[in-house]
Amino acid sequence: LAALMDDLASRFAKEEIPLTCSAKTSVFRINRDVRFSKNKEPYKTNLGAVATRSGLKKDPGLLYINIAPDNCFTGAGFYRLEGEELRAFREAIISRPGAFRAATAPLIQRGHHFIDRDKLKRPPRGFEGVENAETIELLKLKHIALSKPFDAELLEGPALIDELVEVARAALPLLEFGWRVVDPFREVAGEVPAGRR
Repeated sequence: LAALMDDLASRFAKEEIPLTCSAKTSVFRINRDVRFSKNKEPYKTNLGAVATRSGLKKDPGLLYINIAPDNCFTGAGFYRLEGEELRAFREAIISRPGAFRAATAPLIQRGHHFIDRDKLKRPPRGFEGVENAETIELLKLKHIALSKPFDAELLEGPALIDELVEVARAALPLLEFGWRVVDPFREVAGEVPAGRR
């Protein structure tokens, strides 16, 4: 996976996709943090890595790859947004529904689906007045991200890098939509250089 991420960074640079990754900063450790977990198994059963604008895992807006027995998938979008960022994202979905649908359309056309992990049962506080059923379901999401499984056979050859590049290209409209929403928060916190948007 480490070599894959280095190769992927080269392809992103060549294709002028504003994401990067590296073996050192983008791959999640295989060791589990068992301190506060009931499951004391020392190792994860999956490998995961991200590509972001900075190549760091904490950067918002990402491409994710998960490799596990019977659970290989790609994901893209905004995972675990902070409270104010998530609220601003929800407001952007309401105020620019057409732009949001257009931003997610390329991933949906490729067979990606919204990640509904941690989804709320009711609309979030402050959004109870929304009447459009599709919009209500989007507002319940805690992660504005989509994922799609892929066949493990892709791991055996160079086709995986091509697939990841195509997923990244399809994700760009959503990432750019989201960066416009979250970057002002990150600039105030000093996490995003001003003008990177």
